[in-house]
Amino acid sequence: MPTPRFLADKLCPVRAKRERRKEARPGELLAAALDLFVEKGYAATRSEEVAVRAGVSKGTLFLYFPSKEELFKAVVVENLGGRFTEWNQEFETFEGTTAQMLRYCMRVWWERVGLTQASGLTKLMMSEGANFPELADFYRQEVVRPGHALLRRIIQRGIDRGEFRPVDVDHTIYSVVAPMIFLMLWKHSANLCVDEGDNFDPLKYIEMQADAVLYGLSTRPRAEVEPDEAAGPSGAA
Repeated sequence: MPTPRFLADKLCPVRAKRERRKEARPGELLAAALDLFVEKGYAATRSEEVAVRAGVSKGTLFLYFPSKEELFKAVVVENLGGRFTEWNQEFETFEGTTAQMLRYCMRVWWERVGLTQASGLTKLMMSEGANFPELADFYRQEVVRPGHALLRRIIQRGIDRGEFRPVDVDHTIYSVVAPMIFLMLWKHSANLCVDEGDNFDPLKYIEMQADAVLYGLSTRPRAEVEPDEAAGPSGAA
């Protein structure tokens, strides 16, 4: 009769600790790689550095990620690309107006991505993508295209419901993307994009940019676009 897992762990705590450590290693490696890629860039980051920061051997790193390229791709999927399933599900269950949805989308992007270390990946790709075309294509496939597709769905929803004017959706999405790119550059460029005396507030900036986009899209002046009407899924603020 096989020994139950919990009993085996109790009888052999060293083995249990090693197994738990093994399960945690991929996440630790991805976290270490994200930090180093954002701090140093892709070209300057060495696999050995990632292993050292994660507290494992280089051999262990390559056991999970055979190359630096595969490691970078995993970092992109873990921190950016893998989020679109969740965001599309939120789109499907959202019960508020499309103006509320767009505000929510921009605010949540800042909270879940822009405010985190992961936002540095976009700046990295903008600065190094031309030197690594395969990685640039991967980033477009995993991040840019799904992001644009979601924004198209949101804007098209507003048009279909009569909340937004008929517009060129493919170009309108860049009115939403541009402020997000600015925030990522601001966050990862020693705040050089704004003057030190401006007391720059990213959330206020997002609200102002949402105002500008929504006032231009709305079929009615100021209809459903006031900041205090911003809501989350199912109309929850």
